[in-house]
Amino acid sequence: MEAPKLDFLFYPKSVAVIGASNVPGKVGNAIMRSITLRYDGKVYAVNVKGGEVEVNGKRFKVYRSIKEIPDEVDVAVIAVPAKFVPDVIDECGEKGVKGAVVISAGFKEAGRAELEEELVKRARKWGIRLVGPNCLGVTNLENGFDCNFNPPERQARPAFGKVAFMSQSGAFGAAILDWAASHKIGMSKFISLGNMADLDESDFIAYLGQDEKTGVITGYIEGVKDGRKFFNVAKEVTLRKPIIILKAGRTEAGAKAAASHTGSLAGSYKIYEAAFEQTGVLSAKSMRQLFNYAKALAMQKPARGNRVAIVTNGGGAGVMMSDGLLERGMKLAELSDETNERFRKDIEEGKLPHHMSYRNPIDVIGDAPSSRYEIAMRYALEDPNVDVLVVIALFQSPALDEGIVEAMERMQAYGKPIVFVAPGGDYPHKMARNIELKGVPVYETVEDGVDAVYALVKYGEWLRENGKL
Repeated sequence: MEAPKLDFLFYPKSVAVIGASNVPGKVGNAIMRSITLRYDGKVYAVNVKGGEVEVNGKRFKVYRSIKEIPDEVDVAVIAVPAKFVPDVIDECGEKGVKGAVVISAGFKEAGRAELEEELVKRARKWGIRLVGPNCLGVTNLENGFDCNFNPPERQARPAFGKVAFMSQSGAFGAAILDWAASHKIGMSKFISLGNMADLDESDFIAYLGQDEKTGVITGYIEGVKDGRKFFNVAKEVTLRKPIIILKAGRTEAGAKAAASHTGSLAGSYKIYEAAFEQTGVLSAKSMRQLFNYAKALAMQKPARGNRVAIVTNGGGAGVMMSDGLLERGMKLAELSDETNERFRKDIEEGKLPHHMSYRNPIDVIGDAPSSRYEIAMRYALEDPNVDVLVVIALFQSPALDEGIVEAMERMQAYGKPIVFVAPGGDYPHKMARNIELKGVPVYETVEDGVDAVYALVKYGEWLRENGKL
């Protein structure tokens, strides 16, 4: 399938906010605040009442109709009562608008399918592509184009990064943006899908699949609009970049709730699971797992196999990691005779302590400085039997110095994926941020680290099966 050309939705030169308001707390006012915060394109306010809008220290004349705007308009963001939206779309068509983001609710999800059908009919008449209705809008973290009506003091925006996220739930999407910002996960683009009257999840997957600024595609969905279309698009795009989906409505009760939420048909979860497996889509069961997967795949190369080596300064954490990896289908790497001999020799020569274990998990024990970690990590990464390295660091030990940060940067020269786990509080968090700045993803718990390894291995398997790795 040819990807729809949707750059105008994310890189518009000009945008009109229809339903713009000067009243704080109104959606039309909040959208004006969001758009004018960082976006440097032209912004026009439209409201039948006319007047003036002042936001972020800037004054905007309010046009009574989009047709009164003297310049071209690429995108219209529409926040007026649902019954007026079809007529507004006609005016947008006369103006030559390319895309409309319909924030307004009160369509199919409210039992008014005929009004939504009329909206689509009018949009197609003019060749206008629609996002929504009943959505939160779109956000491009690269250029600041942001029509999300949640104010930034209540819902943070993450920094620009490689992860794109689309959501069928506006509220859940807002929470994800907030969560990603607090966890320092950079995002490229955010799309609130809403009812998907026109553009659906498959259209955006196809677009993001060719978007150079997006490295990983993630999404929350309750149901896909066209199963065959999704299958074909996903199977093609996953050969270029990973897709991670959190599918809600996995139970019968959840499926019924989805139907009343966005009017979507959730369908049997087993069918979705089979489709994900056949198209290389990674299925996440929680918001946390979704971003555990995404962060790993955004920062590291997919694994060439499922053999994992563990280096740790805490024996218990190594055992927990072993259990978690084996339960998820990975293997503990059997270190080669040559690697074992290197460890034995270093122990005999006093470079490594006699009471350490090197049988994988490689336990460098609690008094390990960064130099001891580095020896163990090098030996593991140089072993041909190792596909992935997990490093667990209990920074509570006074012996572990900050040299581990630079060591992690050096380890990436081996070209094998690395996952770092640093449990604890403020000091481990500080070290984690420094290590991530060097390009290695860091996780707070062993369980999160298992997720990360699973994603790297599972996506690597898909690429190998299809001759892409």
